[in-house]
Amino acid sequence: MEKNNDVKYVILLGDGMADLPIESLGGRTPLEYASTPNMDRLAAGGIMGMARTVPAGMQPGSDIANLSILGYDPRNFFSGRAPLEALNMGIELGPEDLAIRCNMVDIRDGVMEDFSAGHIASEFSAVIMKELDANLDVAAMEYHPGVSYRNIVVWRGYPHSTLPETTPPHDIQGEPVEPHLPRGAGADLLKDIMAKSAAIIASSGAVAEARSSFRGTPTSVWLWGCGRKPAMTTLGERFGLRGHTISAVDLVHGLGRAAGLTPIPVPGATGYIDTNYEGKARALLRALPGANFIFLHVESPDESGHEGNLEHKLRAIEDFDRKIVGPVMDGISSYRDYTVLMMPDHPTPISIRTHSSDPVPFAAYSSKGWKDTPYEGKNGPAFSEKNAAATGLFVPEGHRLIELMIHKRL
Repeated sequence: MEKNNDVKYVILLGDGMADLPIESLGGRTPLEYASTPNMDRLAAGGIMGMARTVPAGMQPGSDIANLSILGYDPRNFFSGRAPLEALNMGIELGPEDLAIRCNMVDIRDGVMEDFSAGHIASEFSAVIMKELDANLDVAAMEYHPGVSYRNIVVWRGYPHSTLPETTPPHDIQGEPVEPHLPRGAGADLLKDIMAKSAAIIASSGAVAEARSSFRGTPTSVWLWGCGRKPAMTTLGERFGLRGHTISAVDLVHGLGRAAGLTPIPVPGATGYIDTNYEGKARALLRALPGANFIFLHVESPDESGHEGNLEHKLRAIEDFDRKIVGPVMDGISSYRDYTVLMMPDHPTPISIRTHSSDPVPFAAYSSKGWKDTPYEGKNGPAFSEKNAAATGLFVPEGHRLIELMIHKRL
């Protein structure tokens, strides 16, 4: 029985699920190889195609790609990754302030060994941020602990008109870090903080004590993703959408807040393969009666791609299918009118261990069907990059997918 008269719109996003053919999988991608009966059911009963979520010339990050999928052209609305995370963390930014992403990383002999410092525990990371605040005497800088390796530094009253040029640490795993240190305006101070953080981590008694109690292999911090406070028209103002984000990642919740959505915290949501998938699906279905739009994000396929761990990526995709897509599709079927969009944000190929800007597959299922629309018959037997491309449906501007969901046209 329908619970209310709202049309329901849901986006189910498996971060970084898309990939390239892998020889050990018989030339198939992880999406082709994995057992995904629920994604396949969605693709067969709805429509399927490819979309470009990262505009030409922009960095293929989750910030750009998820902003696009939420319906905002990154070329007009992207103001940096860190300020979006700061927004979700409740950090107030003034017009002259600069937010900076602060990763806990593991650098050994000048090489980026691990962009996540062994998926450091949040408690361990918080100790290090407190030590940086106590020992780095720069009055303009604030150090805000986040989740796991993801933290924020705020530079109050940033004095430059241009932003520092920085490199995401997950783009340089296994590479020397020296060529990728910050450049341009403000870079000298950022490099000084990074260098001094290594000495503080190595010598601090509080850090040593935390190391014996919590997971993590931090040797330094890495500063990147700089930006100023975003300004976006909300989804409510644009499309009448009101609802929530569900994610383990501050970035996604920050995007949602900027778009007028409210985060739903889920206990045990980690952003890794041990995340609470079932809790996320339950949270979505519990919230749906009072909302008409929910964006559910799962980070684990992306993390596995960055690790270059094929076993973990296959497991993450299958868990996403079984524990998220299946329960959500079953639960939402009690509503009369709904559309579910399911997709990755960008590829994170195992072979390169970082993001690419290649188009990604998407599938959209509508309880009303797609008859008498330009997209009727654009489906296939299974959800994969190859099958999505074979339909011939291509959306060159990913931010228009939300129009496809709502209006069934581009």
